[in-house]
Amino acid sequence: MREIKIHGVYRHFKGNYYLVEDIALDSESQDKVVIYRKLYDDGSLWVRPLDMFLSEVDHDKYPDIEQKYRFQEATII
Repeated sequence: MREIKIHGVYRHFKGNYYLVEDIALDSESQDKVVIYRKLYDDGSLWVRPLDMFLSEVDHDKYPDIEQKYRFQEATII
């Protein structure tokens, strides 16, 4: 299983970049969620289930996307 790098920058398969702030637990289900911040526009904070964050792109729905995963760690130069 892939691991999340806290404070790592990730690229969404549609092109935008996000900063992973932390991993938290959903208060109802105890499922792990990723807390991440948009690195564009208003810099708002978002949350998504960990397994969805780590999932592969649905290439049937998005056949022209080359990126393998929904969010991939970005290479910062």
